[in-house]
Amino acid sequence: MQIRPATPGDLPVITAIYAEAVRKGTGSFEIEPPDVAEMTRRHAADGLDRESFLVAEENDHVTGFAYFAPFNKRPGYASTLEISVYVDGAHRQKGVGRALLERLVETAERDGYRQIIAVIGDSENTASVKLHAALGFRQVGTFSDVGYKHERWLDCVLMQRTLGDGATTPPSL
Repeated sequence: MQIRPATPGDLPVITAIYAEAVRKGTGSFEIEPPDVAEMTRRHAADGLDRESFLVAEENDHVTGFAYFAPFNKRPGYASTLEISVYVDGAHRQKGVGRALLERLVETAERDGYRQIIAVIGDSENTASVKLHAALGFRQVGTFSDVGYKHERWLDCVLMQRTLGDGATTPPSL
């Protein structure tokens, strides 16, 4: 498996992976999957050639994607990121999500960020919670019944990982 920066050519597959997550899953609270044009618009600001937006590739096939983005656009949050990871249904439980998440955490730490947040849709998404916990994230809260999808109310699990010096020194960003 290769982890590499996403390119514009990856967007159709990224869009398909995300569409499956939207239609079948509860990790995203979107109801209708966005098309390639919308995904291109959403991620143009993330700089698809940088290491903030990655794909996992095996045998020339994209099997998952992950990215981080600012947790909040207000300046005081500049050292905090939010992370998202999506894996093609046929490739789950095979280490794809872990490899993507590990690389993004390494990149964020290298770049001087101090905190990374995961907002995990659906408290029953135990695989995602366990993956994040295995990589040093701790559960810091749960928003109960904040989303409605597939005819049921869903929670959001909040997980956080400290990077580098964390809160022991002023931010460098």
